[in-house]
Amino acid sequence: MDEGSVTFYVGCDPTGPSLHIGHMVPFFALRWLRKFGHKGLALIGGGTARIGDPSGKTEMRKMISYEQIDENVASIKAQLDKFIGFDGESAFAANNKDWLADLNYIDFLRDIGSCFSVNKMLTFEAYKQRLERGLSFIEFNYQLLQAYDFYMLHQKYGVSLQIGGDDQWGNITAGVDLIRRKLGGTEELNNAHQAFGLTFPLITRSDGKKMGKTEKGAVFLDTNLTSVYDFFQYWRNVADADVRKFFLLFTFLPVSEIDEIVKGDVNAAKERLAFEVTKEIHGEEEANKALSGARAAFSCGGDKSNMPTAEIEKSSVESGIGVIDLFFLAGLGASKSDIRRLIQQGGASLNGETISDVKATVNLSNTDSDGEFVLKAGKKKVARVVLK
Repeated sequence: MDEGSVTFYVGCDPTGPSLHIGHMVPFFALRWLRKFGHKGLALIGGGTARIGDPSGKTEMRKMISYEQIDENVASIKAQLDKFIGFDGESAFAANNKDWLADLNYIDFLRDIGSCFSVNKMLTFEAYKQRLERGLSFIEFNYQLLQAYDFYMLHQKYGVSLQIGGDDQWGNITAGVDLIRRKLGGTEELNNAHQAFGLTFPLITRSDGKKMGKTEKGAVFLDTNLTSVYDFFQYWRNVADADVRKFFLLFTFLPVSEIDEIVKGDVNAAKERLAFEVTKEIHGEEEANKALSGARAAFSCGGDKSNMPTAEIEKSSVESGIGVIDLFFLAGLGASKSDIRRLIQQGGASLNGETISDVKATVNLSNTDSDGEFVLKAGKKKVARVVLK
């Protein structure tokens, strides 16, 4: 890298319609590497997704249709383009379906399979863990395909480095070895066809749990799966001990500026972290809306219209509605039993006033000055109820 520009790649399989924040560390690395003059390729696995990577999985992935995979490819490519900005020169995308979908199996086994040792493959952690629970033959082929990706990208685009999470170590080194076996030989060829791997550790929170996981599941980039407001609030509510670490991993602020931010008020630092990460993923306009909505909900100022909003029929409130039903309609509880417990524990409020009676009813006289309800469930969940 000191000698000149290196072309590298990071891959992801479109097994769902959206990436989640846990996928993004290598893509943040892609942007950093590009900033310093290297060329990044995002490989979207439209071919490998037809099998599914066993790495880090306790059971075989569910098979999805080829049509669904293609739709997922388009969705994820759009997400990455928004974050990375594919210009076709310093950053670009590829789909391994282009060279995997029409492979001849017999030829592949002769040409590529002969380069792999089953004994060596079984030493990798991904396979060792799964052998105890059951590993399908189709999954056992996955490492050959990812190694073949590296081999093809090396020849097509001059890719000499693969980056990814450390659960990919076995797959990455298999690709390095395949390139050496197929294209090496003499010292001159070995120098021309050097390949390398770089992995990142699994990102965990200070409590040891995977970052990017919530009670609702993963924090997705797709706003239909995780709203921008909920995305913002995830970062706003991280543990104090994680703030600096997440600034370093998920923003592009200078380290000196990060250190100044975290020296001050921790809540202000969390708000800034939430704004910066949301800006990188969803854009500055959406980040400002989420910030405004959060301030309206939890401090002072801000714009209520940017809070999570639920609409209910005005007629259902005119004659009175039970608070449990109101909170349930606003989506502030998985069940009415959960809401009942929340009220009994003093964790529910309406327009800033704590609700203590589970049998209480509200009507139009209980709305705020805008003719709305602002409901809070615990310290983190809030909803604005608009009557229509």
